[in-house]
Amino acid sequence: MNLSFKSAIWSVALVAAAFSAPARAELKIGVLDYPRLMDESPQGKALLDSLRNEAAAKQRELQSTAQSLQAKQDKLAKDRATMTQDQVSRTEKELRDGQRDLARRQSEIQDDFNARRNEEMSKLQRTLIAEVQNYARGQNFDLVVTDGVIYANPSIDITGGVLQLLQSRAPAAAAPPAPRPAAPAPAQPRTPQGGR
Repeated sequence: MNLSFKSAIWSVALVAAAFSAPARAELKIGVLDYPRLMDESPQGKALLDSLRNEAAAKQRELQSTAQSLQAKQDKLAKDRATMTQDQVSRTEKELRDGQRDLARRQSEIQDDFNARRNEEMSKLQRTLIAEVQNYARGQNFDLVVTDGVIYANPSIDITGGVLQLLQSRAPAAAAPPAPRPAAPAPAQPRTPQGGR
């Protein structure tokens, strides 16, 4: 929170300094909606799909183990009266051990998932920042700001332009998840007709 406030102060200070510079008659400023860029870029969508699929597979594994333990618990409750005390004790121990193993496995999977998500999100962030910088240079922007912007006129929002650039590269960057790129497909034929 404090970091966002500081970045907002810096953004305002940079804009104020830029406007007060007498040598520059025209200053080209852009604003980027970074959360939207993360959510709507083909690279971001592909990463989220990949992480969801990975998490779903692990969740199915855990559910299968939990169902097996529940079936064993139900069988013990049903057959307890006909079992020897030794059989009951052995089954109860197996259930306790199984529950401990399941809890440990859940924790390991969550830790692994969090580490992988953080690593992949960091890579995506570096990629998107580089793309924004390339876009800003190519469009001759003097300043692009993101976090900490309270209001920006939509005419200076460059998020759509950066998204178009990323979508034009989508076949190479987001080839594995076929369902997601189907929605932007109509926009791709327009880009070549536009002369880019």
